[in-house]
Amino acid sequence: MANIKTGIVLEGGGMRGMYTCGILDVLMENHIFLDGMVGVSAGIAFGCNYKSRQAGRALRYNVRFARDKRYSGIRSLLKTGNYYNAWFAYHLVPTHYDVFDFNAFEESPMECYAVCFDVKTGEGVYQRLDRVNNDFFEWIRASASMPVVAQPVEVGGRLLLDGGLADSIPLQFMIDKGYKRNVVILTREDGYRKTAEHGMWLMKPLLRKWPKVIDALRERPAIYNKQLQQVREEERKGNAFVFRPLKPLDVSRTTHDPEEMNRVYQQGRQEALQRLDDLKKFLANIDEASTASHE
Repeated sequence: MANIKTGIVLEGGGMRGMYTCGILDVLMENHIFLDGMVGVSAGIAFGCNYKSRQAGRALRYNVRFARDKRYSGIRSLLKTGNYYNAWFAYHLVPTHYDVFDFNAFEESPMECYAVCFDVKTGEGVYQRLDRVNNDFFEWIRASASMPVVAQPVEVGGRLLLDGGLADSIPLQFMIDKGYKRNVVILTREDGYRKTAEHGMWLMKPLLRKWPKVIDALRERPAIYNKQLQQVREEERKGNAFVFRPLKPLDVSRTTHDPEEMNRVYQQGRQEALQRLDDLKKFLANIDEASTASHE
């Protein structure tokens, strides 16, 4: 029997993703690196730093540019159609202002996937990210491009938007890839259930060019809640170790407040530290099972 592969699944949620960053930084500081990763929206935008082993980077640049009009805001939205400025946020920041470690990312053996949504077909697109180039940053931008506040991103011969429209918690994707044991980082508290999207009456005319997006927004609550049930079941079976905020994060998806970002980040750190021993036991059990399969 082959080694048991361990994966990590990163939900999105805009600046709720600072909670994920806090957890990932604790993992990095404790030299815990898994075999594969899949991220959705902010999950991959921030989570790519886990593969490049750059603890603290996601919080650092978000705080630095929180109120910088070049980075994000209504001005960028009105001027470019993107709340987060495509060129500045996704290309200049990682290459000039807070440099992404290209070499470390590419040398890491960890498999890494970004989830996107094809606005024409309504399908989920799972792109493996191996090399850091222009398309790499565009795949990440596409995964994090929320409807209405971002334009579809053309990359890989497709027009793409936020991966959460297709697969908010891609645990099944990792299982299908052979990752039978997974760490799952959610950005909603235990007991949360998604309801109908607010403002659908407003979004429909704005998205009339992309009917598949409207369909996805309408269907998303039922799919998301079903995924939460799957996460719970895998956790019950001992196949998943799940981080959920112990209390609601209560932060805007697009907050410009560095104190709020740091508060959410610190909550992730604290909860990761509190459960670090349990996580190590979970991973040790995987190693023991893998060793036993070879005896």
